[in-house]
Amino acid sequence: MPEIVPGRPEALKGSAAAAVLLMLFDEDEAAQILSRLEPDEVRQLGYAMYDVADVDPEEVNEALDHFVTKAKKRTTIGYGATRHIRGAMTKALGEERAETILARITPPTRSTQLEMLKWMDAKEIGTLIEMEHPQIMAIVLAHLEAPVAADVLQLLPAEYQEEIVYRIATLGPVSNEALDDLEQLLLRGPVKKQGAASQRGGTIEAAAIMNNVRKDNEQRIMKAVAKRDKMIAQTIEEEMFVFDNLIDMDDKNLGTLMRTVDSAVLVVALKGVNDLLKAKIFSCMSARAAQAIADEIEERGPIRLAEVMDSQKLIIATARRMADAGTIMLGGKGNDFV
Repeated sequence: MPEIVPGRPEALKGSAAAAVLLMLFDEDEAAQILSRLEPDEVRQLGYAMYDVADVDPEEVNEALDHFVTKAKKRTTIGYGATRHIRGAMTKALGEERAETILARITPPTRSTQLEMLKWMDAKEIGTLIEMEHPQIMAIVLAHLEAPVAADVLQLLPAEYQEEIVYRIATLGPVSNEALDDLEQLLLRGPVKKQGAASQRGGTIEAAAIMNNVRKDNEQRIMKAVAKRDKMIAQTIEEEMFVFDNLIDMDDKNLGTLMRTVDSAVLVVALKGVNDLLKAKIFSCMSARAAQAIADEIEERGPIRLAEVMDSQKLIIATARRMADAGTIMLGGKGNDFV
């Protein structure tokens, strides 16, 4: 058994094993691999490479054995993957949510200079676009991960923030030609080939960004958006906290919420919910009450999806009212303190 070195993981697996493998390649080969990774993955691998810099031969063999074992398990599952993934996502999330997720995770069909924004911090991006038109700001933010987009948004002039959020929420497909022009303007990069439109933005994207904005800024921005378009503001707010987000609440706040929910509504709302969320909710109730709800769910049989969604919306509306009144704190914004 290899000696355990302080400060190094006990077993070479995950990023540590990947780092060992990467160290076995020459610089050019390692560079090709790194160029295909996301910024966070590169950073994680970089840390790991320093951690395993003095790895002994036995641990190298261990990492290689682990890699070979995993490689042998590879199958031909990749054939037809795109159609399979799209179908599964649509069935699980509905068409609108699936399209939003797929827009983020589908590998790009063309190179885009906007990908370079991933390697920049929020301050650099804010400086880059602070003098641009709000529409350009909105397109750029829609192409960032929500936490980064939220940081950039809060660095931009306050008078533009509501305008940007509204434009993100109402953003339609952006043609590749327009993206090419934007890339040239922002990064002075060469024009790429033309093609179909790129779909980013929408109320779900706007909600994801607003979920990462500080509470005081969120309230100010959403109030301004509501003044401009009440329906858009309402839709963004509905997307900001959905039933699945209940799992992010702590036991005390979730328990307080559950005590105000009618058991008949909860039975319908929990039909078909994933086991983790169901267990979380049951853990905030007495064993007797939880068992009674579980039994009733089983006895009810199939329930129309529309009824389930209505019951879930009713519980979320209650949660929002209680949060606004200061009775509970919703999960996902643990950095807000007064």
